[in-house]
Amino acid sequence: MMTVQPTIERETLDAELRAQFETFLDEHRERLAAVLDGLTEQEARASLVPSRTTLLGLLKHGSFVEKVWFDAALTGRTRAEIGIPENPDESFVLAADDDIPTVRATYEQACAASRRATAHLSLDDPLPGHRLSPLPLRWAYLHVLRELAQHLGHAEILREQLLAKRAS
Repeated sequence: MMTVQPTIERETLDAELRAQFETFLDEHRERLAAVLDGLTEQEARASLVPSRTTLLGLLKHGSFVEKVWFDAALTGRTRAEIGIPENPDESFVLAADDDIPTVRATYEQACAASRRATAHLSLDDPLPGHRLSPLPLRWAYLHVLRELAQHLGHAEILREQLLAKRAS
């Protein structure tokens, strides 16, 4: 179903810890964006569970996660200054003008900004702006990886349900 396969190459296995973290983060980022591949706007917005969780909403939330951990936590800027909701649940809410291309572009831009913001840091460098600060970059990497993995699992199940509806 997914086009991005997990890395098990020797190059990654032998890499420094930071490179391993970044490889896994980027794989999960790509896989989350890929859940929208080939879907219609209606399918991407489909509500299949009682919560606000939709495939498009999951990708929108992914942008929120990137900005919370690699902008707010790093710079100390508030969520309002960044232009993201105060509450994580609100980050799933779709605006009328949210569509696959714009939400995907925003997500890809957020991921690229995260890579740039952390490029000069070591895994032990603190993120002074988080409410639980200071937290080291490695903790943020692990947390974001955990978030991406959880939401990717949700996304794969929702996508499977949508594709099954098409087949019936």
